[in-house]
Amino acid sequence: MEKSIDEQYGLEPVFEPGDRASGDPDPALAGVTEVDCPYCGERFATAIDLSAGSQSYIEDCQICCQPIEMRLVVDASGALEAFEAARGDS
Repeated sequence: MEKSIDEQYGLEPVFEPGDRASGDPDPALAGVTEVDCPYCGERFATAIDLSAGSQSYIEDCQICCQPIEMRLVVDASGALEAFEAARGDS
């Protein structure tokens, strides 16, 4: 039996989004949400990672570069329950 390239070189297999046994995309990898910047008011899309569960982190606005505190609440099934974007300087 011939080894796969990953097995031959001792590599971890590559998993692409949407490449699941069920055929459904992984919701943790497919998270994109629209954010209204609390500084400049412009709307932009940003990726969110639901695989880490509920979290809070700082991301700069893609338009005005001001710090925005992103707060994610993820339920037990891994789905986004709540999202909030607030000024990161207060």
